[in-house]
Amino acid sequence: MSSLEITSLITAMANFIACNTDDNDSVGLLGAIFTQLGDTLTTISLQHAICEKNQLEDNIKGNQ
Repeated sequence: MSSLEITSLITAMANFIACNTDDNDSVGLLGAIFTQLGDTLTTISLQHAICEKNQLEDNIKGNQ
C-alpha cells in the first residue's frame, strides 16, 4: 500500500466510526485507545531496533 492509500483508508475508517457511533465520548475514547496503541507499537519497534543495533555493534567489537 502506498502512503496515500494508507492515509485514505485510515480517514475512511475514522469517518465510519464517527458516523456510526452516537456517543461522542465513545468516539473520543476510541481515539485515545488507538493513539495509545500506536504509541506503544512505536515504542516496542524502536526498542527492538535499538537492541538489534547494540547487539550488532557488540558482535563487531567482539570480532576485532
